[in-house]
Amino acid sequence: MKTNLTYLKEMSGGNKDLVKEMITIFINQVEEFTRDMENHLHNKEYELLGKLAHKAKSSISIMGLDKLAKDLKNLENLARESKEPDKYPVILSFFKEETQAAVQELEDVLKNLENYF
Repeated sequence: MKTNLTYLKEMSGGNKDLVKEMITIFINQVEEFTRDMENHLHNKEYELLGKLAHKAKSSISIMGLDKLAKDLKNLENLARESKEPDKYPVILSFFKEETQAAVQELEDVLKNLENYF
């Protein structure tokens, strides 16, 4: 699995409704994050890209996508100073791959929530 829901389970105190809500929010946010990051990259709005990477990192961390969270932290730091812009598309591509896989996993979790507790 790409995701690790241990933190989410602990944070929610085992409240299935809260877990369901957090997963649903994440799934909805991923599409928005992807679209906005691509737009900022395309428009060379690197400071905005860095700010959005920071915002996305929190959601990514809650779902246990630790490698991606580290990459977003790197993107945040680089983009805020417009350093090494050649790395941004690589990180964004990894973001899209990882979040697409995570969304598929999380949709299965939502369908079978009882099995995860």
